[in-house]
Amino acid sequence: MSHVVSPREAATPIRVALLGAGTVGSQTARLLVEQAQDLSARIGRPMQLVGVSVLDPDEVTVPWIDKSLLTTNSEELVTRADIVIELIGGIEPARTLLLKALNSGASVVTANKALLATHGPELYKAAAENGVDIYFEAAVGGAIPIVRPLRESLVGDRVNRVMGIVNGTTNYILDEMTLKGITFDEALKDAQAKGFAEADPTADIEGFDAAAKAAIIACLSFHTDVRMDDVRTEGISHVTASDIAAAKALNRVIKLLAVVTRTEKGITAGVYPAMIPLNHPLAAVHGSFNAVFVEAEAAGDLMFYGQGAGGAPTASAVVGDVVSEARHLSHGSLGPDIPLYANLPILEGDEDESSFVMRVLVLDAPGVLAKVSQTFANHGISIKAVTQLQLKDKDGYNELWITTHVVSEKSVHETAKDLDNLVPIQSVLSIMRIFED
Repeated sequence: MSHVVSPREAATPIRVALLGAGTVGSQTARLLVEQAQDLSARIGRPMQLVGVSVLDPDEVTVPWIDKSLLTTNSEELVTRADIVIELIGGIEPARTLLLKALNSGASVVTANKALLATHGPELYKAAAENGVDIYFEAAVGGAIPIVRPLRESLVGDRVNRVMGIVNGTTNYILDEMTLKGITFDEALKDAQAKGFAEADPTADIEGFDAAAKAAIIACLSFHTDVRMDDVRTEGISHVTASDIAAAKALNRVIKLLAVVTRTEKGITAGVYPAMIPLNHPLAAVHGSFNAVFVEAEAAGDLMFYGQGAGGAPTASAVVGDVVSEARHLSHGSLGPDIPLYANLPILEGDEDESSFVMRVLVLDAPGVLAKVSQTFANHGISIKAVTQLQLKDKDGYNELWITTHVVSEKSVHETAKDLDNLVPIQSVLSIMRIFED
């Protein structure tokens, strides 16, 4: 509910509290301090950083954070702010602190994808009940503005699918494997050496980071409560140089995609490596960059591209949210809420449908292809194309690349299980989704 802002209120600084002063937090503080005059002019009201909560104040050495602002008492800090910025990450104590902030009448800005993908609806409800806002542009795609378009710009449209590269680490690794012909392990070590991958890269390479972002995107796109556990997740650690070569031969490139889709039956949400055509916009996303491709009924196809991580780019998105909320406070208004009214069914991961490429190692003998084809037919799968590759390093064996028409993931894996039991089949080497032109 809005109210008329008095001259006295307009002159009162908007109090901002910052939780966390790590890579993103310190850069956020820098923008708030160094651009204070410009930000106040854009808001129409002064804005003041009233405290920065950290675990150890002695470890904060950046010159733009005044030592007097540092505190270890996060619970006290969130109760004396108009806007609380949460950049500590993880589930707890972030969840407790943000609920305390919301219940104390403060609006929240966060980049915490894991928290939102697990407890987002709880936080959205608390914000609505307390007449405050929650913003989280930086939780998906770093500096890329994707949350606001889904939450506001496309709210009058029907979003049917969102497909994106939302993890820079995995995109860098796959890009290096494609361009240089190196193995996954070699690309991962290179990414770690250049600071694109953590010492423990599990959350990135196994798809968990992207899955959290997929859950948030699905909530906003389909107005349905979608959690991280609802996202079928597959990483890239099993992707081989042979998979990369197969993609190249098929005029495609492998990308780790977060895909959320509205179907007649309900919602599917997944993260998985997939082969996409070279002429698709996402195929041209290189290095650690991110991009999100939105398919809407009226607006058509839209793509958002840019830096998906890093201190300064992510801080830019955070401060953008702070300014938006400060404007609301300056004018006595509220931003849009997040209505999760649709309650669309969330389908099991193996119900998701796609075309697939299956790489199969077979004996070079008469009748083998017929047995393979019959196995696919037994599961009601129509084969679109078969490519046979003679192997120089495995005499007496061939590799088949079998491309299917659109089928369920469940039927493909059941077919692979039966193929593994056929005598002429050495092994099913890999199964990967393939997106058509």
